[in-house]
Amino acid sequence: MAGNREYKSDVFSMLMEDRRNALELYNAVNHSDYTDPDLVEICTLDRGISLTVHNDASFMLDMNLSVYEHQSSICPNMPVRSLVYFSNILERMIKDKNIYGRRQVKIPTPRFAVFYNGEEAQPEQYDMRLSDAFVHPVENPELELTCRVYNINYGKNRELLNKCSFLREYMVFVDYVRKFHREFKDEELEHAIEMAIDCCIEENVLRDFLIKHRMEVVKVVRLDYTFDRQLMLERADSREEGREEGRKEGRKEGRKEGRLEGEVFHTASLIYQKIKKQKSLDEIADELEKTPEEIRCLFEVVCQDMPEFDTDRIYHNFIKKKQEMHENTDS
Repeated sequence: MAGNREYKSDVFSMLMEDRRNALELYNAVNHSDYTDPDLVEICTLDRGISLTVHNDASFMLDMNLSVYEHQSSICPNMPVRSLVYFSNILERMIKDKNIYGRRQVKIPTPRFAVFYNGEEAQPEQYDMRLSDAFVHPVENPELELTCRVYNINYGKNRELLNKCSFLREYMVFVDYVRKFHREFKDEELEHAIEMAIDCCIEENVLRDFLIKHRMEVVKVVRLDYTFDRQLMLERADSREEGREEGRKEGRKEGRKEGRLEGEVFHTASLIYQKIKKQKSLDEIADELEKTPEEIRCLFEVVCQDMPEFDTDRIYHNFIKKKQEMHENTDS
């Protein structure tokens, strides 16, 4: 899978690799007062356990297993994803325990949180529940998982941000990126990110982190920002192109092509995000409710384009690959 390369999902996950930041955020969320970062055990899934499961931040503190995620877009599947993350980490923790014996095996208390900073309006805090995804709703679910969502945009959850300096400074950085991007537009996105970093360093906002990881921060922000923005534009453009082509030619082919482009862009974007999480073809197919063969062609095209996400190139290569497969079948 794309050479098994690792892709950090965003700056938030990079910051959460620091035990001091994990401790500070845990205290802010849980109203606790732990002071020793050495008590924090960052939980990562070794390659021997899983090549495909990765989340933004998981760590142990005083037998509490916190699974934290950062989201810049609304995703109703966070409880399902959190269940997968927790199950995989728990499997590793108890692999040497006798779960068939008479002695009860103790497990850490799970705590799930999502930190949202997208541009769509959302409440300050709300809960997402695993049972919301059940095909057959039940009054008292036998299995439940609750994710508390915290909106960390400007003016929201002030108490949380005041208690967690790195999270507050992270949002200052995000707001600077947005501000300069509005001024310079997409063609100068990297310049906007560089200016945001310069402003933060000058104002002592995430200063040491940005100085040390400057190049990597520019890369991950550019990829994620370009991906989100370009996806929105391409969806709109493909729909409009399809309608316009259909009007011009007076037949259905134009609209059909526009719909095809939109479907390809949408599916490719989902595949891209899941590849970044190190998911396999079979797992992605299962989550998209497709067979591996149905998405194999697009999966391979997106893998070839990683770590970029050029929608024009992906669509062109996808159509070309499909044509080649069709020609090989005919011959």
